[in-house]
Amino acid sequence: MNYKIGVVDTTFARVDMGSLAIRELEKHSDADIVRVTVPGMKDLAVACKKLLDGGCDACLAIAMVGPHRLDETCAHEANAGIMGAQLMTNKHILSVFVHEVEADNDKDLYDICVNRVTKHALNAYLLVANPGELAKNAGMGKRQGRADAGPMVIE
Repeated sequence: MNYKIGVVDTTFARVDMGSLAIRELEKHSDADIVRVTVPGMKDLAVACKKLLDGGCDACLAIAMVGPHRLDETCAHEANAGIMGAQLMTNKHILSVFVHEVEADNDKDLYDICVNRVTKHALNAYLLVANPGELAKNAGMGKRQGRADAGPMVIE
């Protein structure tokens, strides 16, 4: 079966994360990919909903959150909209938000973007094509953006 995955990114981001997601999806899947770029993160939910209503099986909602308190508030609002769109469509939208405050410098920020976007892109494909593969990693402390934490070990 051929799957269709939406990639929605923003012009606000300082890294072209949409292209990173598309390259990763092309590397690991045969999914059809539809990309839409919107101005900011609060525009992600409606763009994803339109793609899901138009036949996409899942979407990636990709954004960079600026360093200010207002940016964090907008990210919270955007995620609330994304959750609503998921419930309206009964399909997954993976929020792939990178917060500038996570990084120590631009190189660190770029590395977080690459790590988080590529891991979420693969997760989006697995959610629709092979969800059992994700179950193999339950409880393994997988992380997107930084190194995996690993499973908890009780001695």
